[in-house]
Amino acid sequence: MFTREEVIKRLRKTVSSGTPIIGAGCSAGIIAKCAEIGGADLIIVYSTGKSRLMGLPTVTIGDSNALTLEMGEEIINVVKNTPVIAGIEGSDPTRRMDKLLKKVIEIGFSGVINFPTLALYDRNEYYRRSREDVGISFNKEVEMMKLAREMGLFTMAYVRYPDDARQMVKAGVDVICVHAGRTAGGLVGAKKTVTLQEACNHIQNIARIAKSINPEIIVLCHGGPISKPEHTQYIYEHSCAMGFVGASSIERIPIERAIIETVKAFKNQIIRRSDI
Repeated sequence: MFTREEVIKRLRKTVSSGTPIIGAGCSAGIIAKCAEIGGADLIIVYSTGKSRLMGLPTVTIGDSNALTLEMGEEIINVVKNTPVIAGIEGSDPTRRMDKLLKKVIEIGFSGVINFPTLALYDRNEYYRRSREDVGISFNKEVEMMKLAREMGLFTMAYVRYPDDARQMVKAGVDVICVHAGRTAGGLVGAKKTVTLQEACNHIQNIARIAKSINPEIIVLCHGGPISKPEHTQYIYEHSCAMGFVGASSIERIPIERAIIETVKAFKNQIIRRSDI
């Protein structure tokens, strides 16, 4: 486990070297092990990775926080020198958040990120409003971040809308990850998404708001049309994003491609014919 200060120091060193921060969503030990060898700065455990491993679109299955803790045990066991971050559903009404975060620390996570998150839903959408009416809201995620900070954890926050960004930065998060929508690409990715330029404009707008509150905030990006290395290069050239967080783009799309091509390569070999 790394302290909050150690994680931030490592990330700032990465940025100062001229290379992007990469957060790799990993839902199995072998994926985390390979991501670390590949140079990931952060290993992030999302409960939704369970659906990706099942060949499904990214979706929450079962008890999200319980899945994250269970997957964390497997992943922390094989990761040697990279901070592991827990995707925590801050609006979970079935748990006291202080007790849950204590378990996060006991397992060996170095930080948290708010996922699954209500940030993906527009404030005017019925789904988000109806849950807020019963006390399950984005505000709960903000409160979770404040508590995590008090407990010494490194904190990352997914944000998609300006007011959400303001709340999270004021709560003291170390990193904001600007969400550009569900990831496109691969076998089960989003069919409709914004353009890379639209994603850049969105990232830059949120970053400007965040930096007006905390000039030192680290800004990362995620999702939408950003699913390949060349996409992130475009983002870095047209926005102030310092890195990228990938889940489908790291643990789903590359695996789909690699397995398809590998099986094709085996299948395309020629059997030597013999009458013997």
